[in-house]
Amino acid sequence: MDTDQHSATNLFAQLGLPSTEADIQAFITSHRPLDAQVKLSEAPFWTASQAKFLRDQIANDADWAVVVDILDASLRQ
Repeated sequence: MDTDQHSATNLFAQLGLPSTEADIQAFITSHRPLDAQVKLSEAPFWTASQAKFLRDQIANDADWAVVVDILDASLRQ
């Protein structure tokens, strides 16, 4: 897997979100903590297309799944 292409910055860009390190940290801070009972893709702050992308990446164990898992863990801390 080419992890350079699948960074948090690139994930946020893929999701259509601001993607600087500061933007990512602000997003995590403003949406944390995500309830343990809520799947990442079902969090209320995603659009339908963002949720589908996240859900598909995890379900298919796609290249993005590792970065999505890291985001998930960051939102639950």
